[in-house]
Amino acid sequence: MQRPNSGGAVAQGPNTMKPASFDSIISVSSAQLPKTVADTVLTIENELKAMRDTSRMASVFIRLSKVWDRAGQPQVAAYYNAKAAKLENSEKKLTFAGQIFLQLMENEGSPQVQAADAGEAVSCLEQSLKIDPDNEDTKLALATAYIEGTGEPMRGVQIVLAITREKPDDIPANMLLGRMSIQSGQFDKAVGRFETVLKKEPDNKEATYFLAQAYEGKGDKKKAIELLEKCKKIVNDPAFSKDVDQKINSLK
Repeated sequence: MQRPNSGGAVAQGPNTMKPASFDSIISVSSAQLPKTVADTVLTIENELKAMRDTSRMASVFIRLSKVWDRAGQPQVAAYYNAKAAKLENSEKKLTFAGQIFLQLMENEGSPQVQAADAGEAVSCLEQSLKIDPDNEDTKLALATAYIEGTGEPMRGVQIVLAITREKPDDIPANMLLGRMSIQSGQFDKAVGRFETVLKKEPDNKEATYFLAQAYEGKGDKKKAIELLEKCKKIVNDPAFSKDVDQKINSLK
């Protein structure tokens, strides 16, 4: 089943692959650089090696990150951006750096690089939470990194469950737990999570769509079709409706 255009993919389960090292990622990426760019990178790296004052390194890491970004190497750019954020110890910059790694993780085809991205996301987001332990968005981002990018999904689950214990109807937390329940085949639990969301937001397209998946998993095709028809009306997009119609026909 394709998902609504605005996002919300079902979690694919823990990534148990050994993470690639960023040294190896940088080495492979360096070989793809034009000579002029490689020379610029080397100049900045030598500047960093000569520095003794770590307080001045953050701005140089940002310069280096921008060079790699312009060269079309987002993994390495994100790595140096994160090094700057960690040195500055800014909650906002650490969270942003962690979110970048989450996006890279979702789009990366190599499980080893995905695991490396997840590890960097966890590092940035945990440091951010030390500054603001109550930031729910950061907690959910950290949970996502653990659940979808590392071999420690239960650490992420516990973070989300702690949120729902304090706020049983929290929408992002219930969405994440519902998607995980589908992935693990716990369709009754998934139904409960998505119905909780729809009580607060009756037209939430992701919740409606994934609730249809949950009912399909339970074997209730009639309810799944009913929800898919509702989702078509909410999304109101011809291309999406065409895909959903194909799914509905397969359920009849």
